[in-house]
Amino acid sequence: MDARKLRVLVLCTGNAARSQMAEGLIRAALGDRVQVFSAGTHPAGYVHPMAIQVMREIGIDISGHRSKSLSEFIGQPFDLVLTVCDHAAEECPVWPGQGERMHIGYPDPGRWAWDEERMLEEFREIRDRMREELLPILRRWIEQQEEEDV
Repeated sequence: MDARKLRVLVLCTGNAARSQMAEGLIRAALGDRVQVFSAGTHPAGYVHPMAIQVMREIGIDISGHRSKSLSEFIGQPFDLVLTVCDHAAEECPVWPGQGERMHIGYPDPGRWAWDEERMLEEFREIRDRMREELLPILRRWIEQQEEEDV
């Protein structure tokens, strides 16, 4: 098997919450097998404090992350470009370069901005859904890629 780590780019609109949480989860669970990055089609310029909080609750520190534009990654090779929000999937229907595309959408936890307690619950729910849904899908995808490299 090729010892090269697979490169994964996680895209969302603002790169403030969902893609940041996904990046942290993937790095923590699969970082020995992949290099993971995240970006936004319209970066918010910050990582949402509630995303940082709910990730810290499970022992993953994303406080050093920053909100990045997908333009920072144009021209870089990725084995997988993963969109985690419908808006990013629509805005980025074709990734200029090699690699597969995958979409696993999650709702925007910020839609509950008027209700802080509900918003925090939503951040936790999305984090947990990503652990239960996204990570197993990526594990299977990685295994397929590794089998193809043998």
